[in-house]
Amino acid sequence: MSRYDFIKMKKKLAKYLDEERFAHTMGVMYTCASLCMVHGGDLGDAQAAGLLHDCAKCIPNKKKIRLCEQHHIEMTSFEKDHPFLLHAKLGAYIASKKYDIDDKDILSAIRYHTTGRPGMSRLEKIVYIADYIEPMRDKAPNLSRVRRLAFEDLDECMYEILKDTLDYLEENPREIDQTTVEAYRYYKEVHNDRKDR
Repeated sequence: MSRYDFIKMKKKLAKYLDEERFAHTMGVMYTCASLCMVHGGDLGDAQAAGLLHDCAKCIPNKKKIRLCEQHHIEMTSFEKDHPFLLHAKLGAYIASKKYDIDDKDILSAIRYHTTGRPGMSRLEKIVYIADYIEPMRDKAPNLSRVRRLAFEDLDECMYEILKDTLDYLEENPREIDQTTVEAYRYYKEVHNDRKDR
């Protein structure tokens, strides 16, 4: 029996997300569960993190900034210029305050699901990857390869996603968050170390 009341959580969340975002969220939740079944970890935690990863997504950008200021959530100047990125930090705050999530790993998985970071936990990687590969996603390059990799090797999958993400963002370098660059460097090193063995 899970310690989370997912029926109640879904009902509450549905009030704050538009229909498309809610459908995406369900896809991420189930993909997190599937990845967790393959790679291990707590199934309830994986579902909770997937369900709540975008809980702040539909808050208007100006309000995101205002709420971050109000609740003393640190913002970089890059985030202030790209407030859509704040939904991850703000989402971790909302998950703890409105959905009573106190597990640090779940909150961190929500916090880093858009940028990634160096040395991610298994759950953080699962949420990041699930957000990228859930069934409704269809625009990313190499998606079928990345989806296959997700069920074989989380670190290698992180490397591929971050590489593709940065290749895409290179067309507009001002859109690149430094944390994503650091995450890419980290997983590139992991990738290269394995190749050299």
